[in-house]
Amino acid sequence: MEARRITVLTAGLGVPSSSRLLADQLAAAAQSSLSAAGIAATVEVVELREHAVEIANNFVTGFAAPRLAEMIARVEASDGVIAVSPVFSASYSGLFKSFIDILAPGSLEGKAVLLGATAGTDRHQMVLDFAMRPLFTYLRARIAATAVFAGPQDWGNGGDGGSPLSRRVARAAAEFAGLLQSTEPGRKPSPPESLPFEQMLAGISAGH
Repeated sequence: MEARRITVLTAGLGVPSSSRLLADQLAAAAQSSLSAAGIAATVEVVELREHAVEIANNFVTGFAAPRLAEMIARVEASDGVIAVSPVFSASYSGLFKSFIDILAPGSLEGKAVLLGATAGTDRHQMVLDFAMRPLFTYLRARIAATAVFAGPQDWGNGGDGGSPLSRRVARAAAEFAGLLQSTEPGRKPSPPESLPFEQMLAGISAGH
């Protein structure tokens, strides 16, 4: 059976946090979708709050402490990432962005990514499309078309798959699983070829 490695990044601050709850649902649904396709998936959850001091020190010193360096290596070696952040001041959390900032350039290029966010009001759900998606697009990740937002009304409605949140989770996870299936385990897809400007211009001229 084929296998894929998924790293779950959650920037929730509480114990438990709604971000972790959403991340767990997304991970379980992704595993289920992959299993149905005959692909096993191992999932590792990273609580960024547990590395907050090390992340801050990395900015000051320019070096990652051994525990943080090991965690970063696991993220970079994974086939896919599920990234969930709480919303603060109409954007992803500072802790979430700080971790993304310490990753080496190109670390997430070509990697399958599933996005999620949580907040205390539905007014923040556009953070997914206006903050998180542009960030990971800039990093050249392959992002699942459906991102999942969970507000206060989404919790406590049962987990039988019939709630609106469960349906969104299932759809997003299926799309994420599709991205993972299209890439060989442990390998990034080859980036598109970048041609010199003169060659591109010659091609355009030839087309006319």
